[in-house]
Amino acid sequence: MPLVGKQAPSFTAQAVINGGEIIPNFSLDQYLGKKYVVFFFYPKDFTFVCPTELHAFQEKLADFESRNCAVVACSTDTEQSHWGWLQVPKAQGGIQGITYPIVADTTKTISINYDVLFGEYDTDDNGSLIANGPMIAFRGLYLIDLKGKIRHQLINDLPLGRNVDEAIRVLDALQFNEENGEVCPANWVKGSEGMKGTHSGVADYLAKH
Repeated sequence: MPLVGKQAPSFTAQAVINGGEIIPNFSLDQYLGKKYVVFFFYPKDFTFVCPTELHAFQEKLADFESRNCAVVACSTDTEQSHWGWLQVPKAQGGIQGITYPIVADTTKTISINYDVLFGEYDTDDNGSLIANGPMIAFRGLYLIDLKGKIRHQLINDLPLGRNVDEAIRVLDALQFNEENGEVCPANWVKGSEGMKGTHSGVADYLAKH
């Protein structure tokens, strides 16, 4: 079931912050009432598409921060793996220079609760765990508002990288709606006209375009 409109699942986990500091009790709850959050999952450390996404979010980090939005990443790798990858220069396939938090979902419970875990598991007749799939996260992305509610959800398959500018556009649309009470039509971008959330508002907008 989609998580849009529901409270973002709460968690406490190990994370690497500020490009190299491991902390034991990271939680998105720290942002409640204070910041919007773009929380995104990626499949695995030391891969190919993933660093392009992590660096793309870093390059736009100031744009998110200017909109009072925190960026937080997560994968099923360990915090030690995150830390090690952060020591590798970008030119060598690493993510050195990433400063936003990277959560270690080693128990895979965060990925399960956000419904992005690729792979299923069961037990055999002997009680042994059987995994069907790699048990890593799809490329999920969630926009969480100040009240901790998920307002936008996007899940890509493993080979498909995301568009960071689109994440900013949706954040702009949410904040525009909250500030003006108007809704955002297709392909809306910051600075464009909104629409009143009534049939007359739709008619007025269409008449102008």
